[in-house]
Amino acid sequence: MNRDEIKAVYDRGPDAVIALVESLFAIIHEQQQQIAALTERVKELEARLNTDSHNSNLPPSRDGFKKKSRSLRQRRNKQAGAQPGHPPHTLQRVAHPDQVVVHPLVECRHCRARLTNIAVQDYQARQVFDLPAIKLQVTEHRAEIKRCPRCRQCSVAAFPAAVGQGVQYGAQIKALAVYLLNYQLLPYRRTRELLADLLGQPLAEGTLQAALAEAATQLAPTCAAIGQGVQAAEVSHFDETGFYVAGKRQWLHVATTPQLTYYAHHDKRGRRASDAIGILPEFSGIAIHDGWSAYLGYSCQHGLCNAHHLRELTFLEEEEQLVWAGKLKRLLVEMKTAVERAVAAGQSALAASQRQSFVRRYGRLLRQGLAGESQKEPPKSGKRGKKKQSKAKNLLDRLQQYRRETLRFMVDFRVPFDNNLAERDLRMMKVQQKISGCFRSEAGAGIFCRIRSYVSTMRKQGHNVLTVLKSVFAGHPIAPALTG
Repeated sequence: MNRDEIKAVYDRGPDAVIALVESLFAIIHEQQQQIAALTERVKELEARLNTDSHNSNLPPSRDGFKKKSRSLRQRRNKQAGAQPGHPPHTLQRVAHPDQVVVHPLVECRHCRARLTNIAVQDYQARQVFDLPAIKLQVTEHRAEIKRCPRCRQCSVAAFPAAVGQGVQYGAQIKALAVYLLNYQLLPYRRTRELLADLLGQPLAEGTLQAALAEAATQLAPTCAAIGQGVQAAEVSHFDETGFYVAGKRQWLHVATTPQLTYYAHHDKRGRRASDAIGILPEFSGIAIHDGWSAYLGYSCQHGLCNAHHLRELTFLEEEEQLVWAGKLKRLLVEMKTAVERAVAAGQSALAASQRQSFVRRYGRLLRQGLAGESQKEPPKSGKRGKKKQSKAKNLLDRLQQYRRETLRFMVDFRVPFDNNLAERDLRMMKVQQKISGCFRSEAGAGIFCRIRSYVSTMRKQGHNVLTVLKSVFAGHPIAPALTG
């Protein structure tokens, strides 16, 4: 409004002036709300930009080209490289080489005299480790045909069960193909190229798919037994991650122990998927996970992943400068160190006084955090209804409500500090998606999960992956140990 318009309102009397002032205050109030909402939005976006793998649950692959984040691991006073007592892994001579090549001495290295007919006194030996020439070996199986002298009828000898066609690939090459596809995670095209370059024989994509399907069929009983082994374990880890099947987002679930791995996929993430997979509904041990509500709904005991808590506390300490968050993070690490020292000393539990001190400090820091959050005004969003809680309040509520589950690692030494075992078992699945893309069908995803369950399990138990895959195609898969 210009000066003349304001004077015109003034000339109309007090009511006009009051109406003008009220309208201006209404506009100011609306603008203040918009500014508050935009300020909160900017703060939220800045926090999102400052979020990476070291202070949130984002994987390292989402860090982009930002400066590498600081690790949560504590620095230890160890030199780089092998530690004292570590067994050497250098190449060692063998007593009985596969082949010996003699290099004759024709003349004296000093006076050039001929030494062709002089007896050899000794040898100086050097050994070269290398691969022999790799080529396909074709074995022809011939079944004898004989005519019975008594009935004059012809009979044919039986072929082995593994020799069912006129021309086919054997167990070794099929095991290698499945190894490359399922364990090394190569795409079909690169697997075919590698086998063609290595063996001089290109395998069709249909042949590779048939080998995968055959392995999955042979492993059905074995993988069912692996799932039962995970279900019967005292402590098992559970996690899930998104992946794509036929262009649609689904979820890959893992249930794992230090000796067993069981994968399954489902179009849902939560309880419906866990019920369909069938391990958690009957699980009676301690389930280690990241606090996902679908897991907490089961009646077994639970242990929460404290690596997740450390990352969340790191964010609150660095981005929101909350002192209690830094202290709580260091307390959790101190608890972990105390447990590790007790285990190394052969103890089965922390001293009662030490454990009680940790619990008191934990409770005191939670109270400090909750007191500080109670004094803050809820963030303004410009929307009606219940105000959304801050990240700090959400974390404090979880650590308070699930105090026993968070600190179970300190009370029961069977329980690990984190859920890294399940996260490691899922990490290679993300690599598979990056290298080879999504699965083309539900059947293909199921085949991959079954074979990978077996391969991961056998690898954990120290078996050679190629050897166990060869046993699968021989019709007698090597059985994993299901306990221990």
